[in-house]
Amino acid sequence: MIELKNLKKEYVLSKNNKVLALQNINLTIDEGEFVAIVGKSGSGKSTLLNVISCLDKEFSGEYFFEGENIRKKRKNELAKIRNRSFGFIFQNFNLLQKLTAYENIEIPLIYKKVPRRKRKELIEKYAEKLQIKDRLQHKPNELSGGQQQRVAIARALVTNPKVIMADEPTGALDEATGIQIVEILKELNQEGKTILLITHDSDLAKMANRKIVLSDGMIIQDEKEGGNV
Repeated sequence: MIELKNLKKEYVLSKNNKVLALQNINLTIDEGEFVAIVGKSGSGKSTLLNVISCLDKEFSGEYFFEGENIRKKRKNELAKIRNRSFGFIFQNFNLLQKLTAYENIEIPLIYKKVPRRKRKELIEKYAEKLQIKDRLQHKPNELSGGQQQRVAIARALVTNPKVIMADEPTGALDEATGIQIVEILKELNQEGKTILLITHDSDLAKMANRKIVLSDGMIIQDEKEGGNV
């Protein structure tokens, strides 16, 4: 599903100052995997997520998503792949404060021009699944952190993406709520979703089926349950 070959990413800060964010990345992720990408701050985790999710195509090497060469795609083609295939969950929820939970979940469906009745059906379906149906008319500041993240997960799911990209989704939550959120991700994985979990928390990473460790932009460990890849 996802294949990276000899991938390298540099940030040019000035003529004589370059930062090597990713180097020699060779990685294959199959459909239906639950992968935790672990590393300290600055290790390249978020940069790797941006590349995989087609937000950044300025890299050397090769990236194939479902057999398509991402480097050869134009910006509008990348946007279509991203909107069709990826759902995003962020550390700070990224909810619009002036909108209700319902309206926040509705945003990607409006972009996809889903009819109003179908939007309502999908929003209520995922709100019920995530146990926030009674909170849909509340604004983010009226919700707990865990409820806000559930709204964000519902927003990521309503378009039925193939891959869920979760970037430090528990970082703003207490430990118990964080575990609940990762349990939700596990359930989604069991239903067939491919999950990429970016985290610095090694205990949370153990809840995934595969752990990839980054350091200085390189993969230094790639381990599945029961042994190395």
